[in-house]
Amino acid sequence: MKSESKRIVNEVSRFAEPLLNSWFLELVDVEFVFESGRWVLRIYMDKEGGVTLDDCAGVSRELGDLMDAEDIIDLPYVLEVSSPGLNRPLKKEGDFVRSIGKLIKVTMVEPVSKRRNFTGRLSDVAEGILRLSLDNDQLVELPLRDVEKARLKYEFNK
Repeated sequence: MKSESKRIVNEVSRFAEPLLNSWFLELVDVEFVFESGRWVLRIYMDKEGGVTLDDCAGVSRELGDLMDAEDIIDLPYVLEVSSPGLNRPLKKEGDFVRSIGKLIKVTMVEPVSKRRNFTGRLSDVAEGILRLSLDNDQLVELPLRDVEKARLKYEFNK
């Protein structure tokens, strides 16, 4: 089912991106997961100044209609449309560029210096390389193509 979930995520992303653009919203992430005995399709979106409840309701309505018409998912599911929240996932290079100077958590596909997980301040993104300043003032370079998962890490004391 993992390959089917990936297919669904890819197709939904292809339909959702232009729809969200028409609402002046950015598609942040799409998930199709089995949780609590049901399938859930999650659409995370964002915009400058934040996502409103009206944005979520309108996109949910339009995207739901589009999903029904295109018949992409042939099993029962719940559609959830929301903002990515404080711990926003970072997917595209532009997400990382906008996050320079912020604290992020990165999980790599393959270990770098015998580690897969890194938390630090993003100091630069250039030519497909993330430069992360760790707590011990060590600078680590991580290839963007090998990032499995990355998120902003909320800082409570700022």
